[in-house]
Amino acid sequence: MFRSIALATAAAALALAPAAVADVNAHGSVKQVYVTGLTPGAQATLVNAAGRNAKTRKADSLGGLLFRNVKPGTGYKVHVGSESSQPLTVLSTQSAPPSTDVYNQSIPSDGYGYLTTRDGTKLAINVHPPQDISNAEGIDLPHIPLGEPYPTLIEYSGYGYANPAGPENGIAAVANLMGFAVVDVNMRGTGCSGGAFDFFEPLQGLDGYDVIETIARQPWVKNLKVGMLGISYGGISQVFTAETRPPSLAAISPLSVIDATQTTLYPGGILNTGFALNWAKERVHDAKPSGPNEGQAWAAKRIAEGDQTCKDNQAMHGEAANLLKKVRANNHYVPKIADPLAPVTFVHKIDVPVFMACQFTDEQTGGHCPTLARQFTGTQKKWFTYTNGTHVDSLDPETYNRLYDFLSLYVAKQAPAMNAAAVQLSAPLVFQAAMGISGLTLPPDPIQQQPSYDAALTAFEQLPPVRILFDNGAGRNPGEPYPGFEQSFPAFPVPGTKAQSWWLAPRGALAAKRPAKTGATTFTWNPKARPLTDFTGDTAGGKDGLWTATPPYKWAPDPNGTAAAYVTAPLTQNTVVIGAGALRAWVRSPAKIVDLQVTISEVRPDGKETFVQGGWLRSSFRKLDPAKSTALEPWPSGRLRDMRNMPRGRFVKLTIPLYYEAHAYRAGSRIRVRITAPNGDQPIWSFSETKPKAGTPRVRIGYGKKRPSRLLLPVVSGVNVPTGLPLCPGLRGEPCRDYQP
Repeated sequence: MFRSIALATAAAALALAPAAVADVNAHGSVKQVYVTGLTPGAQATLVNAAGRNAKTRKADSLGGLLFRNVKPGTGYKVHVGSESSQPLTVLSTQSAPPSTDVYNQSIPSDGYGYLTTRDGTKLAINVHPPQDISNAEGIDLPHIPLGEPYPTLIEYSGYGYANPAGPENGIAAVANLMGFAVVDVNMRGTGCSGGAFDFFEPLQGLDGYDVIETIARQPWVKNLKVGMLGISYGGISQVFTAETRPPSLAAISPLSVIDATQTTLYPGGILNTGFALNWAKERVHDAKPSGPNEGQAWAAKRIAEGDQTCKDNQAMHGEAANLLKKVRANNHYVPKIADPLAPVTFVHKIDVPVFMACQFTDEQTGGHCPTLARQFTGTQKKWFTYTNGTHVDSLDPETYNRLYDFLSLYVAKQAPAMNAAAVQLSAPLVFQAAMGISGLTLPPDPIQQQPSYDAALTAFEQLPPVRILFDNGAGRNPGEPYPGFEQSFPAFPVPGTKAQSWWLAPRGALAAKRPAKTGATTFTWNPKARPLTDFTGDTAGGKDGLWTATPPYKWAPDPNGTAAAYVTAPLTQNTVVIGAGALRAWVRSPAKIVDLQVTISEVRPDGKETFVQGGWLRSSFRKLDPAKSTALEPWPSGRLRDMRNMPRGRFVKLTIPLYYEAHAYRAGSRIRVRITAPNGDQPIWSFSETKPKAGTPRVRIGYGKKRPSRLLLPVVSGVNVPTGLPLCPGLRGEPCRDYQP
C-alpha cells in the first residue's frame, strides 16, 4: 500500500508539472511551514520576507516536506524551481489563533468525520453520542431519553481513537454509559489525521485548543462547553491541552498519567528499554504513512474503502520527527528540552477544575504522578486519588464513582443522581471488559444521593483534595480493585510528614540509630542474573492478564551474592508511609559508571514478603538540584551533562530516589531495602542497556560512622489502620512471595 500511494502521488505531481511544480502548495503553521504535492525528491527552499535565511530541504517519497523551528512572522515563501508559493504567515505558540473563524465548522453529532485546525490540517474525529442502556441485555432500567444537547467530552491522543470500529485504547464507552457524548480525536500525523507527528510538540496542545473551541460551538453540545476524559496517553494529552487555556474548556480528568517524560523513559538516568522504549517505537510505527505493516491499520482500511481525505492526509506522515533519535539524544535532563515535556513544570497554568487518579505501582507510566498535586496552583477545584495498583486501576469502583460525580458536576452541570442508576447498573460491564474481573459493583456514593445539583456540588466541594486508597486489592476478594481502607488529606505531600531514617548496619540490619562501627556489604553487580521482568502473562485484562485479580507474577529471589539487603527489626506499631523517600548510600565500585536499583518491601510476620516500590540511579547522574530537592524528594540537576565517573578506590555518596508509595507497614512486619543491578522486581519496565556493559564488578555499600548510609521514608502519623495484613497474594500491582533472607 505504501508503495502504491507513493507512486500515485508522484505520478499526479509529474502530470501537473513535468519540469517544476506550479502553485506550490505551502502552508504556514505554528513555527512551521509544510508543503505537499511536490515531486518526490524535489528541492524546496524557504525564505523570509527579505528573501534571506534560506532553508532548503528535499520532498519525501510522498511529495511532502516540513520546515520546523521557523521564526513566527509574515511574508515567508517557498520556492521550488522557478515557482513559488503565495506569501505565508508562520504563527507563534500563542494559544488563541489570529482569527476564530476556523471554529465555525459544522460537526455532526454522531459518526466519523474531520475537523480543521488553525493551520488547515484536518484531524480525524469520531463522535459517540451517549448510550441508552435501557434495553441492554441483562439491565432492567426504565428508558431514559437522551436528547440533544449532550454534555460532551473530548478524548485525544495518537492512538486509533477515531477508528470507526471503536476507539483503540480509549475509554469513550465509559463516558457514553455515564450519559456523555464523546468526541474521539486522532492527533496530527496519526491514523487518518493530516500533519506530521512529534511527541507533544506545542502544536499538539494548540490542536487540542482548536478541537475544544470547535466542538463547544456545536448546537448539540450542552452548555456550549466541553470537558476532557482519558487514560494514559489520553490522560497526558489533557494537561498539554489545558495548559493552553481554551476558553470553552470546562474541566479535565486525566487518569494514569506521568509527571515528566524522563521519570518514565529514563528513571534515574537509565533508559527504560521495556515499556517506555517500546511505546516510543509504537509511536514511530503508528506515525508512518498507512500501508502494509506501517501506520495505523484502520487508516489503511479507510483508504482502501475510498476515503480520499484520509489518503490525502498521509502526505505529511513521512515528515514525522525522529522520535527514537530524540530518545537517544536526550538521555539526560536538559531543562530547555525536557521541561516542555514535563507536566510538572507547567500544570500551574491550568485554571479549570481537575480530577486526577494515578497508581503508585502503575506498570506503564510508573509511580511518579503525585509530584503534580502541589503544582496545580492555578485552580482551587482539584481532587486527586492515589492508590497501589495497575495501569487500569484509575477506573476502580471507588475512583469510578468520584470520576462520574466530577464530570456530572463540572461538565454536565447536573446532579449525579440524574443518571446514577444507569451508571451503577452499567459499571460491571466496564470492569469485566477492562480488568477481566466479573461481579464488580460500585459502592454506595453519598454525592449521588444528593437530591439537587447545588446540594451535590456543595457536598463534593467539601471533599478533601487528596484521597489515598490503601491496600487496593484487599477490600473484598483478594485482588479485586477495592481498598482495604482509605484516608483523605488537605494536600500532598501530606501535612505533618516526617522524614524517618533507618541506618544501614552490620549483618544486614536497618537500625534506628547510626551504628558506630564502619563497614561495608559487598555484592556482585550482575544484571544477567536478574530476569528482565517478573511477569509472564498478558499485559491487560485477558486470561492471566496483569489487570486481573491475581496475576501470575514470578518474583524470583535474588541469586546468591547479587544484592545488598537490609531489614529492620519487627515494627512495634503500624507505620504509614506516604510519599517518595530515598536511599542515601555510600557506594564504591571498580566500574566508572554503575547503575543501581533499590527495592522496598514489607517482610510480614507470616513469612511472606510484599513488594512496595523501587527506585533507580545511574551513578554518573548523581548531581542533585539544591533548589528543587528536599530530604524526601531528591531532584536531579538540570546539568546532567556534568557526568562524573566513580573515583577509583573510594566511596561516594549517592542519593537514589524512590518512586512514590502509600503503604501501611503493620506492627510485627519489617521494612526491607535491597540494592541490586536493575531489573527483576517489576513487570514491563526493564533495563537491558545498563552500565557497566561488561563484567560483573563487586560493588560495596558502606555503613557506620565514616560512611553513614540510610534509608529515608516519609512517615505520616495519626493515620488509623483499621485492617490487618492483606492476603498474599492480593494487593494489586504488588507481588508477594515467600521471604528468603
